[in-house]
Amino acid sequence: MSRHVVIVGAGPAGLAAASAALRAGAEVTLIDAADQAGGQYHRMPPDTYRPFRVLDRCDWWPESSVWSLERHDERRPPRVHVLTGPADGDGRRRRFLDPDALVLAPGAHDRTLPFPGWDLPGVFTAGAAQALVKGERVVVGDQVLVAGSGPFLLPVAASLLEAGTRVREVLEANPPRTVLRGWGRRPWELAAQPDKAAELAAYAARLARHRVPYRTGRAVIEARGDGRVEEAVTARLRADWSVVPGTERTLSVDAVSVTHGFTPQLELPVAAGCVLRDGFVLVDGDQATSSPGVYAAGEVTGIAGAPAARAEGLVAGWTAAGGPPSELRLTRRRRDRARAFGLRLAAAHPIGQGWPGWLRPDTVVCRCEETSYESLCRAASENPAARAVRLASRAGLGPCQARICGPTVAELSPESPDPHHRPIAQPIRLGELAARSEAAEKESTP
Repeated sequence: MSRHVVIVGAGPAGLAAASAALRAGAEVTLIDAADQAGGQYHRMPPDTYRPFRVLDRCDWWPESSVWSLERHDERRPPRVHVLTGPADGDGRRRRFLDPDALVLAPGAHDRTLPFPGWDLPGVFTAGAAQALVKGERVVVGDQVLVAGSGPFLLPVAASLLEAGTRVREVLEANPPRTVLRGWGRRPWELAAQPDKAAELAAYAARLARHRVPYRTGRAVIEARGDGRVEEAVTARLRADWSVVPGTERTLSVDAVSVTHGFTPQLELPVAAGCVLRDGFVLVDGDQATSSPGVYAAGEVTGIAGAPAARAEGLVAGWTAAGGPPSELRLTRRRRDRARAFGLRLAAAHPIGQGWPGWLRPDTVVCRCEETSYESLCRAASENPAARAVRLASRAGLGPCQARICGPTVAELSPESPDPHHRPIAQPIRLGELAARSEAAEKESTP
């Protein structure tokens, strides 16, 4: 009898895991909250979408949210609770699965550091700006500043240019020395990834063709406007991201697209009992986590891009399905090279510790609860315990439940809270929760 492998997340890692698990002879259920597979990396307009062939061979559950993982037997993977249907619709179908193996590939959130005015309409995360362009053909503005840190700035700028937006500048916050030192370590390793060099050259050529300046050591430190963004203030930064006084410059824009990297979506791994290390899921050479029968792939194990996610997904899906390990030698080697690229990425684009110097007392830190920097500091001074700070300031208690502001609040607080421990991983209506026993439908075997 074949194994039943449930995979959460249909981005590059999840799709690769599904393909490998099917090839190893497993029955696969693939779950994703979006209505199309592919994740952010493969996002495209609905009229041009071409389903991935792997979807024809597995049990594909689109628009399905895993809202809870429930452990009944410490020796087996947890029960997977799912709500199927549009997130804002009524009558979502409630189901659960008891798999032989569970692969978690939920991806990551955009990381955006706060600055005065970042809560104005017209300030977008880079991921949101790109998703609107790639998925809906909607541009966020006509005059856009792209700023933050990391190579993701380049494809975002390219997507905006392709859609007809004028990109005023692309700003990398880290100075050239930090970037070159990070990418230049053990340069011979880059020879194994010629596709990355070609990709970089293509982006550079596109920026040059549209005469878009790419500046390092400079960041947007304020957005201004009456009701929406009208201008952005940028400044030169030191290596620790503190502002060099007197270098401020004002730019007229109608939108700002900003990213300072990504944070992994750890709600489900934490609910499954997976051990974390340095903020990511700890996995072994088979992508197995510390939780029996649970595997992880993609950004939850480290931020390293789509090639690493695909390689990890292949290993996770294959081993979760019980495939012979001897057939993974080349895939493991490819995964290890991709992980090395991730380490290089982290070294070249770190977040400097001086960024809180951008903040003013009234700068909003938690947008859901409109918690200001001043109120957060006041709460921490009265009682530094993480729970007390959250209750007193309301930071992280709004609709996003600290998914966006959590890392920022942790860095600004004397004691770091645990933003990932949530018994209910996704928003669920009280009525849906109350209707548990009547509506639950067992789907333990596909």
